[in-house]
Amino acid sequence: MEQYETINMSAIQKNNNELRRNIKDSVFTRMFRESKYLLQLYRALHPEDTTTTENDLKTITLEPIFIKEITNDLGFAVKDKLFILVEAQTTISVNIIIRSFLYLAHTYQEYFKETEQNLYGTKPVTIPEPEFYVCFSKSANTDKESITLSEEFFGGKKTALEVRVKVITAENGKGIIEQYIIFTRVLDAQVKKFGYTRKAIEETVRICKAKDILREFLEEHEKEVVSIKISLYSQDEIYEMFLRDIKKESRAEGRAEGKEDVAIKMIEENIEPGMISRLTQISLERINELKTMLTNNMQLANE
Repeated sequence: MEQYETINMSAIQKNNNELRRNIKDSVFTRMFRESKYLLQLYRALHPEDTTTTENDLKTITLEPIFIKEITNDLGFAVKDKLFILVEAQTTISVNIIIRSFLYLAHTYQEYFKETEQNLYGTKPVTIPEPEFYVCFSKSANTDKESITLSEEFFGGKKTALEVRVKVITAENGKGIIEQYIIFTRVLDAQVKKFGYTRKAIEETVRICKAKDILREFLEEHEKEVVSIKISLYSQDEIYEMFLRDIKKESRAEGRAEGKEDVAIKMIEENIEPGMISRLTQISLERINELKTMLTNNMQLANE
């Protein structure tokens, strides 16, 4: 049996959901962490409001530090009058309706604690109005402007609870949100051409800047975007990509390589050490030792 196969595949699969929850720092969430881009997003959703400023917006995204079981892509408040929750997905999934409801419940819970309102008192509490959006970056194959809990889960029957999520696609998106969708589609095209490689990401950045797609953000954060997108490749894609490359090299040179060689390849591609550790089941301490060794070797080579 080849040494590669000693990598704990069951452990990798077991950690899949945890990795996907923890690695939330995508281009989408990173971009809208900045108030100027968040304002552009709000104005794309509410073009009728021309008076709201950056100072009127407050990020309320659920953070994994405080809520381990549930985190969302983006949440923000507008003048404490409106809560807007936005999710970015590659394909249609009506389960986003239920997740959005759970995100809102947690968000309201935190809001009532912060504002010290008594839910058990007789005086009505003040509560911001909610809005849900889901941004489908790939072809949505739907003409629905919104999806609802009653239609998708109860056959149209009205129940005690209704949740409506507005659907944003390239066809109905505007402003910065439309640009984000185009960015993801350009990336998909480059991945098909170059595979899950740094080249695909760098070409995506180059093309989008040339076409004035998220140009300002990409110019400000180009290196960070490349690093983010590499870390966001699913663990299966990362594992298969590096394992395939290692196997090819090993067969060509008539040698057998193991987990540490996969880890070294990942380090060279600037994959986050925690992810490398989870994928290869090598301790974080050893990953850092390998990283230091590579750095030292590079310094010696350049002397």
